[in-house]
Formats: sequence, structure tokens, C-alpha cells
Amino acid sequence: MINSILLQEYTTGYQSQVVDLILHIQQNEYNIAITQADQPDLLDIENFYQHDNGNFWVALSEGLVVGTVALLDIGNYKTALRKMFVKQNYRGKALNVSNQLLQHAIEWAKERSVEGIYLGTTPQFVAAHRFYEKNGFVSIVPDELPMGFPVMKVDKKFYKYTIQ
Repeated sequence: MINSILLQEYTTGYQSQVVDLILHIQQNEYNIAITQADQPDLLDIENFYQHDNGNFWVALSEGLVVGTVALLDIGNYKTALRKMFVKQNYRGKALNVSNQLLQHAIEWAKERSVEGIYLGTTPQFVAAHRFYEKNGFVSIVPDELPMGFPVMKVDKKFYKYTIQ
């Protein structure tokens, strides 16, 4: 029986769990050739994400990290949605962890007058594409990305969420 999910801002005590969760999903579930070395942000989350209109959150179940989401401030009241990962047995409507994380990030951005949230993802993450579209994200072409948007080498599909 899985108990309730707690969302909270990232602190360094969660670093190893965050790295393990993200790398496991990327490498083992989706067979993406990406390493920890390709993602230096994971070793410096506070300085990379947690400033200005950016932040990083973890979803916890009984004290263990089961999900992550981040907003990266890219300037001009725009953010990039990054590191949205949920442990496999916590996905789906029953626990709604992905939705809780995404809505938390959107609400946090609204409170800071962020105008748009952008994201890049890989073609393999088809379920993620459906999830983002269901939650109001609109597919855009790379030319529509704002200056400062960090395109990862694996990102081939892009979305924008406009905050009302």
C-alpha cells in the first residue's frame, strides 16, 4: 500500500536519490545514451535551478524520492520545464504524481508572474507527449523557443505552456 505523496523543494539530502531515479529512467526504461556526466546540473541543483524564477521539487513517498520536476529560469519571465521524472510504479492516475508535480510547478510559476513554460523532450517519450498535451502544453517548432532555452542533444520535440 502506497501512502500519500509529499511534494517539497529539493535539498542536498536528496541528491543521490534524484540522480539514481533520473538515470535509471533515462538509461534503463528508455535506453537513452545519456550519463550523469552529460547532466552536470544534477550535481549542482541548488545553483543551477533554485534561483530567480527557477526551482526544483521532489515527490516523496515514505521519505523516498519517487518523482522530480524543475523550472529553469531562462529570463524575460520564461522558464524551461526540466527533469520531469516519476518512478514507474508511481505513474498513472491512481497516485497522480506526475500531475501533482506539474501543477505545483505551474502554480509556483504563476505566483512569480512567469508568462511561459517551455520544454524539450525526446521522440521516445510518447506517453509524456500525451501528458503534456492533456495539461495544456502546445507543440511548437524549435524556431519558437525563446532565447536562452537550453536545448539538450536528445530533445527533438518542443512544447510551450502559456500562463494566463
